[in-house]
Amino acid sequence: MRKMLIILPLVAAALAVLLWRELRQGGDGLILYGNVEIRQVDVAFRVDGRIAALLVDEGDAVTAGTPLARLETDRLSAQAAQAEAQLAREKANLQRLESGYRSEEIAAARAELAAARALADNARQNLERVEAMRADNAISQKELDNARGTFRNAAAKQKAAQEQLSLVSTGYREEDIAAQRAAVAAAQAQAELARIALADAELTAPQAGVVLTRVREAGAIVQAGQPVFTLSLVNPVWLRVYVDEAHLGRVRPGMAVDVLCDALPGRSLPGRVGFISPSAEFTPKNVETAEVRTSLVYRVRVQTEDPDNILRQGMPVRVRLPHDGDARP
Repeated sequence: MRKMLIILPLVAAALAVLLWRELRQGGDGLILYGNVEIRQVDVAFRVDGRIAALLVDEGDAVTAGTPLARLETDRLSAQAAQAEAQLAREKANLQRLESGYRSEEIAAARAELAAARALADNARQNLERVEAMRADNAISQKELDNARGTFRNAAAKQKAAQEQLSLVSTGYREEDIAAQRAAVAAAQAQAELARIALADAELTAPQAGVVLTRVREAGAIVQAGQPVFTLSLVNPVWLRVYVDEAHLGRVRPGMAVDVLCDALPGRSLPGRVGFISPSAEFTPKNVETAEVRTSLVYRVRVQTEDPDNILRQGMPVRVRLPHDGDARP
């Protein structure tokens, strides 16, 4: 009888240990422990300005593209209009160069050449008469020098008129046209930057999530890159769990798992293994138990869906892997 009293507690203890191990491994599956790892993003304007309006508040659910805030746009609108005007001017200059000179300008150049030629002919004839008279000593040397100067001046004007006619007849140089095309491209880029800056005066949500914090208020002047909101990206949700080396072979990227937490009693969420760390680490303090506090484990990231918005940052969770024979791809 005394032996039975000694044996029964030992058997009960052994059964308790076996039951604990069975529960820890989830019956036929392996249980991994960890926490919810909600991702966050700081949302900021890409341009400077004064906040005109904040359109959401803390706790509001938003989708990708939801307007969050707006800046005053008077300065940005003026810059955009200035850039558009500069672009229009450069395009007009390019069109003028590519079209060449007008027919009226060519006709005017021909008339200038004819007038210059007539003056040169007259100056030449006058020089011939003056030279003959000087040969007979009928006039002074000064008068001959004046006639020669007048002829040279008229000849220079005729040459300039001829070059101007050639210029307007052949059009502008290709180098000038290429330079103006580059000026148009630069003006187009500047106008596009101004349009982008004006569009950036409206801050939108980059992804679906929940507004976690509102950092600024309406009327505040912000610099580009200064956070205005912090969003919690709740879908999909990432979990950080750990597996020991003995069971590492049972975890594979892409395998389907079940996610359990105390906030969902009797329910589980579908999940999928996304990443297995290649390096080992000691069990983190927030998930360790007495028997594994000195164990080396491998971090595993699991992706899950949270349609009811139950999971919160840091919440402890359990991930149940299927039995080896029932592993789902």
